[in-house]
Amino acid sequence: MSLLRAIQDTFSNKSVDRKETAPAPKKEHKLETVFCRSLLFVPGNRPERFDKAASSGADAIIIDLEDSVPAEHKEKAREAVRTYLQSPLTTKTLVRINPLDSEYAIHDIKAILDSGLPQHPSGIVLPKAEGSTTVKRLISLMGDIRVPILPIATETPAAVFEMGSFRKVSKYLMGLTWGAEDLPAAIGAETSRHSDGYFTPPYEMVRNLALFAAHAAKVQAIETVYPNIRDLDGLADYAARGVRDGYTGMMALHPDQVMIINAAFSPSDDSVDHARAIIAAFAANPGAGVLELDGKMIDKPHLIQARKIVAAAAKIA
Repeated sequence: MSLLRAIQDTFSNKSVDRKETAPAPKKEHKLETVFCRSLLFVPGNRPERFDKAASSGADAIIIDLEDSVPAEHKEKAREAVRTYLQSPLTTKTLVRINPLDSEYAIHDIKAILDSGLPQHPSGIVLPKAEGSTTVKRLISLMGDIRVPILPIATETPAAVFEMGSFRKVSKYLMGLTWGAEDLPAAIGAETSRHSDGYFTPPYEMVRNLALFAAHAAKVQAIETVYPNIRDLDGLADYAARGVRDGYTGMMALHPDQVMIINAAFSPSDDSVDHARAIIAAFAANPGAGVLELDGKMIDKPHLIQARKIVAAAAKIA
C-alpha cells in the first residue's frame, strides 16, 4: 500500500488492516403455537375425510403424508394437502411429512410451504426425529416460511439418547410427542405392550423420557395414540393415566376418540375452582411458604400446579 493511500485511509477513518464487520445475526423469536388437547390423524390420500376430521371437535388435525400413505400415492396426497390449504380452514391443521432422510420429505416441505399458497399448515409433525439436529435440519429446509414443529421423539434407537437436546431448539417447537410402533420394529421386539394394553418396561421408559424431555423444553407433552379404536373405555383409562403423569394432550386415530380425549385433558370445574382457591390463598399471604386450605397443607409446588391448571382452562375456553 502506498504512503498516499495510507494517509487517505487515516483521514477517512478507515483502518488499513480493518476487516469487514459481519452483519449481526437475525434474531429469531419463538414461533406462535396453539394449545391442543386432541390431535386427530387423517390419511393424506383420503381428502374426502379432511372436513370430517376438522369437524370432529379435535383441537387440531394431522394430515398424514407418511405411514398411512403408500409410496404410489405420495404425490396425490401431497397435492390433496395443497388443495386443502387453499380453502378456508375450520381448525388448526398440521401435516406429518415423511422422514428427512427419505426421498419424499423435501417435496413435502416445498409443497406445503409454497409462498404461493394463501395459507400454510399450523405446524409440521416431524417423524423419526433424532433430537435437536433433526429439528435444525428441518428449519434449514423450510427457508423463509417457518411453522412450529411437533417432533415424534422416539422412533429410532438413536432418538432415545437425544431427547434431552430438544430443549436447545424449544423456540421452534409446538410440543413433543412419542410413538410406540416404529421403535419395536427397529430393534426386533415382538411388541411394545402387554396383553392388558400397558407398555412393557422398555417402552414405559421411553414414554417417561419423552414426557420429561417435553417439560424440560417447556413445550406441550403430547401422549401417543391408543390403537384400539373400538375400546373407548380403555382409551378413557389410558388418557386419564396421561393426565395423571403430566401429559397435556394426546393424538387420536379415529373421530370417536376425540371427545374422550378432550374430556380427559380438560380441567374439571372443581379442579379449576380449587386451583383458583390456592392462588387466592397465596395472594392473600404473599410471604407464606406453607398454608392450610380446606384442612390440608399446601405449598409452592401446589401453587405452581394451580397456575398451570388455570392457564390450561383459559386456553380451552
